[in-house]
Amino acid sequence: MPVLAKGVTIGLLVLFPVAWLAPLAEAGFAMPLFGGERISILSGVLELAKSDIFLCAVVAVFAVLIPYMKAVLLVGAQFGHLGHPEFWLKILNAAGKLSMADVFLIAIYVVLIKGIGFGDIEVRWGLYLFTMLVLASIWATWATARMLRSGADHG
Repeated sequence: MPVLAKGVTIGLLVLFPVAWLAPLAEAGFAMPLFGGERISILSGVLELAKSDIFLCAVVAVFAVLIPYMKAVLLVGAQFGHLGHPEFWLKILNAAGKLSMADVFLIAIYVVLIKGIGFGDIEVRWGLYLFTMLVLASIWATWATARMLRSGADHG
């Protein structure tokens, strides 16, 4: 499991930037909150910067900064480059739960639009990719914590 967790975490470092650019959803109309027909995490953040800087900052922190910094810190813990890795893992566990919030918000937005019958919206592969990356990050944190508790070599 330690080798698998390390591989998953390195994969997160590579795939999170892909997920930020990947299409999350596409609509047959312009969505006001996202400023267009095709939504990605990056396009949503950029559009929010024009209209609501606070919401932009919240989305940027929870969809971009926290997941990526969590992966960076996991690599540090897995390869023995962090002092007191157990402390960092507690921080990572708390932060990782928060990074799932944006997936939930996008899902609610899609359900609301479909439920109102306002237009046609289709979920795209980027939403599934981002969701899987967040879940993989949660698993990698769990596996790393287990590895550190068992005293396994993490170098």
